[in-house]
Amino acid sequence: MRALSDRVTGITPSATLEVADKARRMQQQGIDVISLSIGEPDFDTPEHIKDACISALKRGETHYAPSNGIPELLAAIAEKTRKENGFPCSPGQVMVTCGAKDAIYDAVTAVTNPGEEVIILDPSWVSYEPCVLLSGGKPVHHQLNERTFQVDDSVLERVSQKTKMIIVNSPSNPSGAVLDHASLSLVADMCDDFDLFAISDEIYEKLTYGKEHRSLAAMKDMARRTITINGFSKAYAMTGWRLGWAVAPQEILTQMSKIQQHSISHPTTFAMYGGLAALSGDQEAVEIMRKEFHRRRDYLVQELLLMGFDVAPADGAFYAYVRTGGDDIETAQRWLETAHVAVTPGSAFNTPGWQRLSYAASLDRLREAVLRIRNAR
Repeated sequence: MRALSDRVTGITPSATLEVADKARRMQQQGIDVISLSIGEPDFDTPEHIKDACISALKRGETHYAPSNGIPELLAAIAEKTRKENGFPCSPGQVMVTCGAKDAIYDAVTAVTNPGEEVIILDPSWVSYEPCVLLSGGKPVHHQLNERTFQVDDSVLERVSQKTKMIIVNSPSNPSGAVLDHASLSLVADMCDDFDLFAISDEIYEKLTYGKEHRSLAAMKDMARRTITINGFSKAYAMTGWRLGWAVAPQEILTQMSKIQQHSISHPTTFAMYGGLAALSGDQEAVEIMRKEFHRRRDYLVQELLLMGFDVAPADGAFYAYVRTGGDDIETAQRWLETAHVAVTPGSAFNTPGWQRLSYAASLDRLREAVLRIRNAR
């Protein structure tokens, strides 16, 4: 039999899903595993969102929709972008996707030619590099300062004649860091000086704790060269809905739309009406969830510091990123097998010696996890 695609076989499986799957298998065996490994809110989708989806389903919204998304949702995202993110946006610059991950893949593929380079800021989400590799591009990693997790002038050393794009993620998965104005200004200047495109992954924008989220596209002249990625999974507890979006300059969005037309066609029609309800309805549930995450974050970070760990600035998202040192994969395996606490090793995010702990779990479970980790050290 002939060999399969080198481009695909050279990509490793998602580490976060791999750890979560192992934890589930242990749970199925009757083992009480506390899973802090996956980025999924432990809240239910708000009722008004589910009701909107059910109503759409019942009235027959079960057929093909426009590839970029239903017009009402495109308009709602454009309005949200203008009001909340502070840069111009028309419905024609919006594409609804099958999750934010799908939008990132479409964006990288639409912009990057084979052999062109994409700068990835580490620690970085596990799927950025595979998206670049699948597009035929070359990922170029740049390690952020492991104290501040902000961008400094050293990133300029990664720029070459082949550089096409930089990927920015704020608030960050896995570190929880929120990029400040100076970091975003530096990225904007770099893109302008070297004529680069940017992806700004803002999926955690509504989950910040004492820090202000800023959109890269609102900086200087960045709206014309930035693809802003967002979605419903984190802010509205809609991970299983697989519903995200991209806002991009028209010329880029046109190319992204071609990819969507020939791959998924469009997201699930009736699910998009749930997304419409999420953006246009009551936002109280979002704030309730954010406040609870803030409470859990304060507890977990303090306990980890008391254990002597260094913790990244957990100013957003719902992760505590902890420096454990040594072999982080061995540490994660030991915590899972002996303490029955599932976490994701930092090697998955290109920063060995760290662990990502999700606090998308109840405070009682977090207390138990802390006790188990302390006893396993």
